[in-house]
Amino acid sequence: MNQDYIGNVIKKIRKENGLTQEKFALKYNVTYQAVSKWERGKSIPDINILKAICDDYNLDINELLQLNSKKNKKNKTIFIFITIIIILIIFCAFLIIKKDSNDFNFKTLFTNCDDFKLFGTIAYSESKTSIYISNITYCGDKNNTKYKSIKCTLYETNGDVQTKIDSYDYKEEITLEDFLKNVKFNIEHYSKTCKMYLENALHIEIEAIDINGKTTFYKIPLMLDNC
Repeated sequence: MNQDYIGNVIKKIRKENGLTQEKFALKYNVTYQAVSKWERGKSIPDINILKAICDDYNLDINELLQLNSKKNKKNKTIFIFITIIIILIIFCAFLIIKKDSNDFNFKTLFTNCDDFKLFGTIAYSESKTSIYISNITYCGDKNNTKYKSIKCTLYETNGDVQTKIDSYDYKEEITLEDFLKNVKFNIEHYSKTCKMYLENALHIEIEAIDINGKTTFYKIPLMLDNC
């Protein structure tokens, strides 16, 4: 503990409260010579007097005795170490992403269906493919029908084989337009690579059931430039 620091604190609070050394000494039943020694860092009050001073002037005794200094120093060292590790991880991730991004090509997905528009991309490399589709909008006749259940599914077709890639469904009353605002497909590391896709192999199917139990189907073919 730092006797000079404790002495300076005692001197400061004594003067801020307009007390002489004699009056401060009388308050804690010691001599003014003892107070003088405290303030000059020659000695410190015993623990009971020190606690009373802290209680009277709203001080933290641990902070006054600097008991947390070693702990704070240790915490600071740990924080710096963790920060350095995080920076290194971010830097390595950036290098990996940068390397991978150099190997990727991008193609745009679109539809020639007059009733729907969408934004989509395929990012592909020799080893993996990612598919992203969003902003699907209905452009057909005004449809205010409330559906109790709607399901939107992304498929890949190869000959007679139809493979489900991903789906999004909603089971509360909603219109088709409001439903489509929330539909997004974000498929990372899809098992096929772009060069294995057949032209127009992807499509979206929408199955909507209204409150009377009537089912309406929509099919949205997706176009993709040759990879």
